[in-house]
Amino acid sequence: MLEKIERNLMKGNEALAEAAIRADCKCFFGYPITPQTELAAYMAKRMPKVNGVFLQAESEIAAINMVLGAASTGARAMTSSSSPGISLKSEGISYLAASDVPALIVNVQRGGPGLGGIQPSQADYWQATRAMGHGDFHILVFAPASVQEMVDMVSKAFDTAEKYRMPAMLLADGLLGQMMEPVSLPEPSKSKCDKSAWAADGHKFKRPHHIINSLYLQPDDLEKLVVERFKRYETVKANETDAELYLTEDCDILLCAYGASARVAKTAVNMARKTGIKAGLFRPKTLYPFPVNELNEAAKTAKCLLDVEMSMGQMIDDVKLAINCSKPVHFYGRTGGAIPVPADVLEKIKTLGGEL
Repeated sequence: MLEKIERNLMKGNEALAEAAIRADCKCFFGYPITPQTELAAYMAKRMPKVNGVFLQAESEIAAINMVLGAASTGARAMTSSSSPGISLKSEGISYLAASDVPALIVNVQRGGPGLGGIQPSQADYWQATRAMGHGDFHILVFAPASVQEMVDMVSKAFDTAEKYRMPAMLLADGLLGQMMEPVSLPEPSKSKCDKSAWAADGHKFKRPHHIINSLYLQPDDLEKLVVERFKRYETVKANETDAELYLTEDCDILLCAYGASARVAKTAVNMARKTGIKAGLFRPKTLYPFPVNELNEAAKTAKCLLDVEMSMGQMIDDVKLAINCSKPVHFYGRTGGAIPVPADVLEKIKTLGGEL
C-alpha cells in the first residue's frame, strides 16, 4: 500500500516562508517589494505565533544590518527582497561575509536594471555569483526550479551556510515566487550546528568574549583572513555542487538552464526528442559553487551547448569556463521580464541541429 503524502497547494513565496519557519528560522527582517512581498507578509502573520521575530525595517539597508546583528548571536536569521532591494543590501551582505556569519538572503528576481519592471527575470546572476558586495568573498547561491525546490532548498541553504560560516542566497524569480504548485512541507527541525565557538550570545563569565568584527587595519592581518576564507571556498567547491542531468547520456545538443528557464528548456528538450533531435538538459541547482564536474559529465557526447536564460546570457561565461571552451556554446534568451517559450527554444535547437 502506497504511503499517503500530504501536499498543500501554495504560492511559491508563502511556501518558502513556511519552509524557513520549519527550518528553525528565528528572525526575519525585510521590506516590501514586488514580486516577493507575500513572503514578508506571510512571515508577519506566522512568526509571532512560533515565538519568532518579524520586523519590517525602515529600509533594505536597515533590514540586512538587522540580519547581521541577529545572526551574530547564532540565531537563524533571514531577509528577502527583489532585485533593486538586494542591491541596497549588498553592503550588509559583504559585512556578513567578512564577519563569517551565516544567514539566508532570498532574491525573487525582477527585470532591471534600475527599477526596471516587476516581471520575472534572471538578470541578477552576475550580482549573486560575482559581485554581491565589495571585497574578496563569495556567497552560496542556490537556484530552485519549482515551488517544491524552493521549500527543499531553504533548510539546505541554512545548513550549508552554518557549516561553512558564510551567507547563502536562494536565487528565485518572480515566476517561481508567484506561481502556485502542490508542495510537501517538511517536519519542523532544529539547527544542529554547534555555534559555541563564535556566536556572540553572552558569555556569562564562563568563556572569553566572542567578537564579531570585519575591520582589520593591518594589511597582513586582513590578507591572512581572506586567504583562509578562500581555502574554505575550495572545500565548498569540492563538496557542495549540485545539478540535474536530463537525457544527457547520448545528447548531441546540451541545453544549459537554471531556475524557471530550466522548466522551459526541459519542455523544449522533450519536443526536440520527438522530432529525432538528441537534446539533453544540464540544470545547475547551485550557481556558486558552479557544478563544473557535472556539466562536463553531461556534455561528454554533446557537439554543442545552448544556454537558455531570462537575461542577456549571464551564465554563459560559467558554462564556457566549465568546459574550458572545448565546444561551441550558443545562447537563446529573453530579458526585461519576458519569458522564453518552449517553441522558440525548439526553433533554436532545430537551427543548431541543422548545423551539426
